[in-house]
Amino acid sequence: MNGSGSPLDTLTTALQGDEPGSRRAIARLISQIEDDPEAARTIIERVHQHTGQAHVIGITGAPGSGKSSLVSRIAAAYRHRDITVAIIAIDPTSPFSGGAILGDRIRAQTLSGDAGVFFRSMATRGSLGGLSRATGDVVALLDACGYARILVETVGAGQSEVDIASQAHTTLVLQTPGSGDDVQTLKAGILEIADILVVNKADLYGAAQMANILAAMLELAPTAETDAWSPPIVLTTATIGKGIGELVDAIEEHVAYLYQSGKKELLDRRRAGRQMSDLLQQALWSRCLACVGHAQFDHAIDDVVARRIDPYSAVERLLARMPRIETACRM
Repeated sequence: MNGSGSPLDTLTTALQGDEPGSRRAIARLISQIEDDPEAARTIIERVHQHTGQAHVIGITGAPGSGKSSLVSRIAAAYRHRDITVAIIAIDPTSPFSGGAILGDRIRAQTLSGDAGVFFRSMATRGSLGGLSRATGDVVALLDACGYARILVETVGAGQSEVDIASQAHTTLVLQTPGSGDDVQTLKAGILEIADILVVNKADLYGAAQMANILAAMLELAPTAETDAWSPPIVLTTATIGKGIGELVDAIEEHVAYLYQSGKKELLDRRRAGRQMSDLLQQALWSRCLACVGHAQFDHAIDDVVARRIDPYSAVERLLARMPRIETACRM
């Protein structure tokens, strides 16, 4: 991976010369990030100094809300403004085959041949929250490659799909008229992460009613900040491109707000903290398992299932086998 002519060397050379990275090299590096945690670490170590310029836009909503069509339209609108765009589309992994329907083959058709757009579909591979485990690292790579706007389209799992808020600077939550019980819209959870609320398929009956429900919900939402961002409600019909210009304008207004209010730095700190927390948990788990051993861990599981010991006591017993970590934590 570190040899001469590798994708990472090709990309690093391009970055140092302020040139666009090779699209083929980027694609190969993303595959390495997905497949090999050690390779991901090496890649991020090399490109991290070049990150921090892109604005990450998350698009989430229930299945059938038109996320893919909307993402393609947003990307096209940004290209008309001469702004480069990368798209990460998270696709669900089959619980039976382990495979995924990678939608970039479908989505790329409308913007194929545009050098200013990069498409990539990624499978969740069992990760919850609507994202892939490698999403953060892939975002960092595309950021380093100079893409100004990175669109992250989540799986579309409904109210549980809130992890995108920890990855994105601007989060779009899609709703559609006639999608079922409107009371579901008022529930806490996914709507609370919205920076912009989008009523897509606005050509359908009930779009205005849905927008009114969302507006009423926003009025009831408490806020302690005098300069807090109030999520706008934008009506779109992605299939014909209606409302896309207004939506991109709303996104750019949020970009400006984040910089002017100083909250861009807070979001970046939150993203870095979340990523470091996840990495720390993974590292500690790996070291714990290596120290304790799979056999002892399986034995502890047997004891918990047989009700010979409770889960908390079982964990304490396993930690007792790691004196160095125990001593370090007390210091």
